[in-house]
Amino acid sequence: MSNVGWSELGTGARLFRVAHGVWGGLNLAGLAYLAWCAAGRRRDKVAYASAGLLGAEGIALMVGRGQCPFGPFQNRLGDPVPMFEWVLPPRAAKAAIPVLSVVAAAVLAAFAARSLR
Repeated sequence: MSNVGWSELGTGARLFRVAHGVWGGLNLAGLAYLAWCAAGRRRDKVAYASAGLLGAEGIALMVGRGQCPFGPFQNRLGDPVPMFEWVLPPRAAKAAIPVLSVVAAAVLAAFAARSLR
């Protein structure tokens, strides 16, 4: 994948990168918070919102068959670089979704199991 720099992107692609980055950051923060809640057997509105956010991300990845369903939209905006390749080399970026999916499933299962007791 060719690396397109920030200065080469149009306004729409830049705005999408910001929105996509915020979404990814919220997902990672939600995952960390949910793991913290599972470890401490805590339940609150933020934990349930985090679980819902991760569930929505999981559904989106299933719809996209393991790829971000916004990839084609991102390409049309002139940005062919997948989000994980902004910060990781291509091989690591390709592994990020499966690895994070397994981690998210484990955290969600731990949260559900520890919350029921």
